[in-house]
Amino acid sequence: MRLPLSAPCLLAVACLIAVSPAANAQDKPSSAKPAKEAKKSEKKPPAPSVTYGSVEIDGKAVEYTATAGKMAMKADDGKAKAEIFYVSYTRGGDGAKVDTSRPLTFCFNGGPGSSSVWLHMGMLGPMRVRLPDDASQPRPPFAIETNPYSLLDVTDLVFIDPVSTGYSRPAEGEDKKQFHGYREDLRSVGQFIHDYTSKQERWGSPKFVLGESYGGLRAAGLSQQLQDRYNLYLNGVVLVSAVIDFSTLAFAQNNDLPYVLFLPTYTATAHYHKALDQDLLDRPLAEVVKEAEEFAYGPYADALLEATSMPEQQRRRICRQMAKLTGLPEGYLWDANLRVSMSRFGKELLRGRGEIVGRFDSRYTGRDDNGVGEHTGFDPSGAATFGIFTSGMNSYLRGTLKYEDDRVYEILTSDVRPWNYGSFENRYVESASALRDAMSVNPFLKVFAACGYYDLATPQFAMQHSRDHLLLDETQQKNFTTEFYEGGHMMYIYEPSLIKLRKDLLKFYSEATP
Repeated sequence: MRLPLSAPCLLAVACLIAVSPAANAQDKPSSAKPAKEAKKSEKKPPAPSVTYGSVEIDGKAVEYTATAGKMAMKADDGKAKAEIFYVSYTRGGDGAKVDTSRPLTFCFNGGPGSSSVWLHMGMLGPMRVRLPDDASQPRPPFAIETNPYSLLDVTDLVFIDPVSTGYSRPAEGEDKKQFHGYREDLRSVGQFIHDYTSKQERWGSPKFVLGESYGGLRAAGLSQQLQDRYNLYLNGVVLVSAVIDFSTLAFAQNNDLPYVLFLPTYTATAHYHKALDQDLLDRPLAEVVKEAEEFAYGPYADALLEATSMPEQQRRRICRQMAKLTGLPEGYLWDANLRVSMSRFGKELLRGRGEIVGRFDSRYTGRDDNGVGEHTGFDPSGAATFGIFTSGMNSYLRGTLKYEDDRVYEILTSDVRPWNYGSFENRYVESASALRDAMSVNPFLKVFAACGYYDLATPQFAMQHSRDHLLLDETQQKNFTTEFYEGGHMMYIYEPSLIKLRKDLLKFYSEATP
């Protein structure tokens, strides 16, 4: 089975530069009916399903209330615009009063077009799916189990499915395009966060947003959107395998930056698959990756910048060094002008073994339908994870949360395309500037970035580059924490990394919470 090259949480990088006019659907004059007439035809979302559970975390039982339902998103005139599906968890069982002073974390994945299933069932929720730590593909059927590494003991959790994902849909008669774009998405998700905070009386809670992949772009943008639109100030932003500047990912003839930033992940991948010389394999992964980073920012970046103006003998020395650090043949690198995209790398590294490597987790391998192509035909890590997460979520919604809906729960949909990037006309999409501005306005805002060494979708060196190019002063730099894990895009499916991630986040939440 061929799967789309886009990871479950990441937009394919074909549309990273916006060239369309900057007109947004929500900026157009409204043609809505008068409020009274609109109310007559509107249907209220069904009542949410409330269930109770308990999970053991750090040896202690944590009782919780789970609420699965839809919130109506309304315009100022009261007209419904959309129904947003969410699942929330608050600490305390049946009859327990919600502690409105507890930290509250709003969680979402990316895509665009992804539901929040990956963070929900892989990292944060009280129930999870579990994949083998050896990066093998599990055999169906799949089961779910309690998650002893949930963050529910330190924060209440709200998982948001943006419009057209999960069970979230536009209201009847509403054009879905008004939700499908960078600015449009920030407005709708931001309004949900505001409305939930108000309706649940959580303005007194320390508040966090946690986004994975494109969800990182959303989280960074929301840090500013929530401040500017609602005066809702966050305590923390958590970025999991995130992108906040698409110039770091968009391989292009006129953009050498991704070649530099992906190279250390090529090294990590080759190290994992024992495709490097023995002297490198004998050294710790972090140490070898550090050497690759120094090479990437130094001689390799110089070679890309100088291109054919660099003397041939010097270029050949750099080519040999690059071959040593990536496991790719020297001749292949020379013929590629030292520029190897992620898809080319995934096809070439293990070609001699008849295997390709995964995109959002390069520990995974698979066999393509041919051995002569230039690019990978599918993503082995997607093949190993899509089914188990989909099965787990559908079983959990109906069986445990007692929530039923006749429609398909959209795990990952293309129905959000084309995604409007009009406000980024003729430049790369980014929310790094929004995050920087939010951190400047709110000096207490802290940011945590979790990066996987084997992530070939949003490589860890790209996040480091984006972090450093926020150009924060020394005081603000202390508010940005970066940690690294021996996993891929979803590093939490590798249990040793999930254990470390929880430990790091406990420290982060402690420091970010009054």
